[in-house]
Amino acid sequence: MTLRANWSYPTAIRFGAGRIEELPEACRAAAISSPLLVTDRGLADLPITAQAMDILRRAGIDADLFADVDPNPTERNLGVGVVTFKQGRHDGVIAFGGGSGLDLGKLIAFMAGQTRPVWDFEDIGDWWTRADADAIAPIVAVPTTAGTGSEVGRAAVLTNAETHEKKILFHPGMLPAQVICDPALTVGMPPAITAGTGMDAFAHCLEAYCSPVYHPMADGIALEGMRLCKEYLLRAYRDGSDIEARAQMMTAAAAGATAFQKGLGAIHSLSHPIGAHYDTHHGTTNGVVMLPVLRFNRPAVEEKLSRAAAYLGLAPGFDGFYDFVAELIAGLDIPATLDALGVTDPDFGILCASALKDPTAGTNPVALNAENILPLYRSCFQD
Repeated sequence: MTLRANWSYPTAIRFGAGRIEELPEACRAAAISSPLLVTDRGLADLPITAQAMDILRRAGIDADLFADVDPNPTERNLGVGVVTFKQGRHDGVIAFGGGSGLDLGKLIAFMAGQTRPVWDFEDIGDWWTRADADAIAPIVAVPTTAGTGSEVGRAAVLTNAETHEKKILFHPGMLPAQVICDPALTVGMPPAITAGTGMDAFAHCLEAYCSPVYHPMADGIALEGMRLCKEYLLRAYRDGSDIEARAQMMTAAAAGATAFQKGLGAIHSLSHPIGAHYDTHHGTTNGVVMLPVLRFNRPAVEEKLSRAAAYLGLAPGFDGFYDFVAELIAGLDIPATLDALGVTDPDFGILCASALKDPTAGTNPVALNAENILPLYRSCFQD
């Protein structure tokens, strides 16, 4: 099988090793002539970023680099990025990197032409209609990890630095116009990042599949995304140069983000406050809380995950699926508890309140409330 293709769902995607060379073409297709390339500090000085900038220069495209991006980006990062975008007279953004670079890049393109504060566009009801859609700059997205799938998403996550809450901002115009999924860019990911981002992709697929919202098409995409994680995540973790495994995990990440338009759940609503308060890696945190959430949700998802177990070729029933997830987490050396992840002296009052307010809580298969959220959170810590 040739792992190279052009896809148009949910947006235009150039998929395949070496396709970063098409970055100038992607910019032209998105009507971008003077891009701001947004990435995180960790990627700013790496060869893959220098390669992208060089490809643009050789094509006669004058791009600037913005890398003032925290691992969990805040409104401060966004404000500096918007000022940089305007001062440079840029007409579009290349969002380059993992979830932090992709999300902040999308938000810079979104907010550069808005007059209202960013929090006015939180993913609540029809708040997205408050935005001036014509003022959103075009976006080209280039993922360098295989986890968030933000390259095919219409939303972005931003941490409120004052309240330590992660907020989901949404607008259809944040969907990148062009995407380059080049698995060769992910070959240098360290094993721990491969594991964490991979668990993020798997969590997206799992929670989308389990969401009670009716969307059979998303269910099918989520199932296939889980299968790809089952077949290729450990391979990518054990051998980072395995380009087939890297490509398939990049596909799984895009599948998860495409599928979760039907919602996520408690894995994310628990993980978001932990990341905001303790600055933990999002995907790794998802992996830590995944088994407790599966146990919590069992009454509502047992039949559905039994069908998933059959599709994935696992031992039958919910237990077969659960045991597979436990083995995957152990094989990736994901910490077993939040204590082991470094979360100490948790303020359960703040964490529980934040989890219940998180937009992902509303589509958990078992309704979350003030009575059940505390024991669920406690189950993620060492007894």
